[in-house]
Amino acid sequence: MTISNQAARGAPWAPQAPMPKAEVRNLFPTPVAVAMLPEAEAINRELRRIILEREQKQPSTQHSNLGGWQSSWDLQDWGGPMLQRILDTARGLAGQLTADRQGRAVAVEWKINCWANVNRSGQGNEFHTHPGAFWSGSYYVDDGGIGANPHLGGEFEVQDPRGVAPAMYAPNLTFAGRNGPSVGAAEMMLPRAGMMVMFPSWLQHAVRPYRGTATRISIAFNMSV
Repeated sequence: MTISNQAARGAPWAPQAPMPKAEVRNLFPTPVAVAMLPEAEAINRELRRIILEREQKQPSTQHSNLGGWQSSWDLQDWGGPMLQRILDTARGLAGQLTADRQGRAVAVEWKINCWANVNRSGQGNEFHTHPGAFWSGSYYVDDGGIGANPHLGGEFEVQDPRGVAPAMYAPNLTFAGRNGPSVGAAEMMLPRAGMMVMFPSWLQHAVRPYRGTATRISIAFNMSV
């Protein structure tokens, strides 16, 4: 076997014949749905009032929150008509995103529980999942100015459900394609008032610390059968 001088010097390998075109199948995708609600301004104005009034009367619960205030997990009982519009939207999205094992649309009577989160400067949520639910989601009542200024932090962050394994051996390499950079890492989304995010309840997610001077208010919910 003869090795060329170029190969001996460690030059990158190049094919000697035309390469076949490969069909790339992106298997095991993770659905994360994002929707903007119409008439969000009126909905958010009323929900902001209800949630901040509750904050003054009820101590915070402690779950994934790093500082901030989190209500009891029964917001569906005291959130009023505007909250029901949020939950109706969540049911509609879940209907679009859920099918039976043959890919057919399926009618599910979703049970929903939800709670409110209020974060101010330096506050956020550590990585966590929502056991006991099929879909989970967040709705943003007040983005605290993040929508206009992304430098304020408070991003919604989701971890690669495959874990860090793809990045363990050669962290400088990744898979080709638009989503390659987040392999073994995370994706972040900027909240906007009126935005709903829905994702599988087993997906690890967090809220990056908010660095603004206003008030970031969100509603989290779980959907079970």
